[in-house]
Amino acid sequence: MRTETDFTRGPIVGPLLRFSLPILLALFLQALYGAVDLLVVGKYATAADLSGVAVGSQIMMTITQLISSFAMGTTILLGQKIGEGDRASGGRIIGTSIVLFFTIGVALTALIPLLSGALARAMNAPAEAFAETKRYIAICGGGSVMIVAYNVLGSVMRGMGDSRTPLITVAIASVCNITGDLLLIKGLGMGAAGAAIATVASQTVSVLVSFFLLRRRTLPFALTRRELRLDGGIARRITTFGAPISLQSLLVGLSFLVILAITNRLGLIASAGVGVAEKVCAFIMLVPEAFMQSMSAYVAQNTGARQPERALRGLRIAIGLSTAFGVVMFYTAFFHGDLLCAIFARDEDVILAGFDYLRAYAIDCLFTCFLFCFIGFYNGLGRTAFVMAQGIGAAFLIRIPVAYLMSVKTGRLFYIGLSVPCSTIAQITVCFLFLSHVKRHGLMADRTDGVT
Repeated sequence: MRTETDFTRGPIVGPLLRFSLPILLALFLQALYGAVDLLVVGKYATAADLSGVAVGSQIMMTITQLISSFAMGTTILLGQKIGEGDRASGGRIIGTSIVLFFTIGVALTALIPLLSGALARAMNAPAEAFAETKRYIAICGGGSVMIVAYNVLGSVMRGMGDSRTPLITVAIASVCNITGDLLLIKGLGMGAAGAAIATVASQTVSVLVSFFLLRRRTLPFALTRRELRLDGGIARRITTFGAPISLQSLLVGLSFLVILAITNRLGLIASAGVGVAEKVCAFIMLVPEAFMQSMSAYVAQNTGARQPERALRGLRIAIGLSTAFGVVMFYTAFFHGDLLCAIFARDEDVILAGFDYLRAYAIDCLFTCFLFCFIGFYNGLGRTAFVMAQGIGAAFLIRIPVAYLMSVKTGRLFYIGLSVPCSTIAQITVCFLFLSHVKRHGLMADRTDGVT
């Protein structure tokens, strides 16, 4: 059965939606990892456990985004080569990616547990929740090699135009995670530690299933032990594409961690409330993120096929589709965010604090539909240095200063949260200006030189 999507010919809307939907569902199930942890801990453990998981999962999410962003280098390079019709390079690209990211995974597995206490302190984890935060980070960090493996396999499959197989693997892992949470937290009373163990175990299952399915399918290129080596030229191209995205993801993620640290200074209720709101945000931002990943694969293939006008048409279509969802998410989160927060917490004060912060994020829903599609578009073009520059600039020139100023002036979570849409609006403006520059100077050229 053919699972690869060819974006370089035929209709745009249908294939783009069919490719995006499995990504959206996979992202939804991935978000369930942390959400179920928080949900079960919120219902069956203490506020300290809840805060520990909230803070610890934010750190691990930042690390996961760092890896998945770097792995986008594989998606872009593989997609562009397939768009060119050069499928012979696929095996070497995948083999190099496996070796490169396995090395990174081993290093993180060794380092994060050792740094768990320092990371918890850097986040201003409340004293009552410090031990739980440290324990959660240490256990999840010990499974970093599985986080890396899953994201690399997903990037490879999306680069081939296959968004269905990652959905299957994450669905199986999500069932394992939910089962593990109920057993370890509700059944054995293990709190934050139980949530972390269930998360690592489910990620391990996901990787094993991914390998099994990948070995059973017919690939459009050769992948043998001979390809499992570090090709210097390919590694440089993956790094050229992936490193700017990864650096941007790291620094932007750090900006959100700084905001979390700012709100943690307001006390345990504020810390837990923001943690709950962030889990809700992980769901309401899924549609823009799905379109971002889809646009990267779509534009990469059309760039490789030298079809810039088709790439631009896809961008306009993706923005329109994403905007429709964004309006629905805004209404739901802004007017009924308390009901969403109540899914993850039972403490009324925590729910109200989360709702206050979430209303600001709801406003951001109206703008991320533009921004995320632009980011996917520029990633697919290989203009990842620009993506990095605009993301970092907005984070440190707007998002953090506004959040800090609002925390000092008002102490209200809503006003602190407004730092997010403020930075998004600035990013969209820069993206529009850069698009004009790209079109005017004919810069939508193939960027895959260096891989032969």
